Amino acid sequence: MNRATAAKGGTRAPSRSAGGPAAFARRHAGYLVFAVLVMTIPAYLSNMYYLSVLSFAATRFMMAVGISLLLGQAGQISLGQSAFVGIGAYGSAILTTKLGFDPGVALVVSAILAAAIAGLVGIPTLKLKGYYLAMATLGINEIVYILLVQLKPLTNGTDGLTGIPGLHIGGLDLSGPRAYHLVAWGVALLMFRFALNLTDSRVGRSLRALHRSEPAAESLGIDYSYRKVQVFMIAAVFASIAGSFDAYHVQFISPESFTITFSIILVTGVIIGGLRSLWGAVWGTIVIVILPEILKRVNEDFTNLVFGVLLIGIMVLSGSKRFDLWGQLKGVWPRRRGGLPGPGAGVEREE
Repeated sequence: MNRATAAKGGTRAPSRSAGGPAAFARRHAGYLVFAVLVMTIPAYLSNMYYLSVLSFAATRFMMAVGISLLLGQAGQISLGQSAFVGIGAYGSAILTTKLGFDPGVALVVSAILAAAIAGLVGIPTLKLKGYYLAMATLGINEIVYILLVQLKPLTNGTDGLTGIPGLHIGGLDLSGPRAYHLVAWGVALLMFRFALNLTDSRVGRSLRALHRSEPAAESLGIDYSYRKVQVFMIAAVFASIAGSFDAYHVQFISPESFTITFSIILVTGVIIGGLRSLWGAVWGTIVIVILPEILKRVNEDFTNLVFGVLLIGIMVLSGSKRFDLWGQLKGVWPRRRGGLPGPGAGVEREE
């Protein structure tokens, strides 16, 4: 039924969302394939080492999605995300070992704490731009690291915290390799779905508008200060939940896991994956999980060197354009409506 017929007969035209499960599957085919792939891995993977690595990939994916929202969508660079990972990890560890909280409850409380801290520090910090914002977030990371070292009655200092219970909710034990994989990736996929929906919403359009030009966004009625703090808090919650999962998985944490170096590695991975789309977080996760495992077989000290070289190389090669691996790969595929991609496919115009 076309619009004229619908108007004449008084019947509403079918909406784009109509079509039921089949239409939903077509619109979200990539997400569904990715979800089925990662959730079925325990069924055919028996090697516990590889399963453990993939479980760590789930938490790195949570962190990468948060950074992709903050940096790729809103254009706000943060080099202090490992601080919020540490808040989540230590919050859950302290609440479970010293106060007897259930791990699930401790995870939620730690995420709320991370959001509150992000809101408090984000209000003054996010007024800065560019290199000044990056330096301010580096300072936040360093402050949290120093507190983790110095608050020995709570954190046990550089010796770290041990005896952290495995993941369980009530009487249900979820600490086994396969159960943990399913829960961690299940939460990661929910976060990814939330982030994808957010980017397609009015909030996502507001974030992209302020990324391009804050004065122009303000002229359209967008409260860009509120939006920046909002996405900063969302990224902090994602990082905190990832930190809690890591604490329950390893059952030991120390301040050395939450240094500035880790923050830089996370940002580097997301930049390598691509900033134009949240799917770049998938590629970024592969880089920050698989590459260090390969480098450990050669020399563990090479990890920071290689990531530093990669970051410099990408910035130099991309120039004033945003490097986007996902966009580059899509550019070599034929377009849906026929024809091959043009010579500029996969490359974003200079802003």
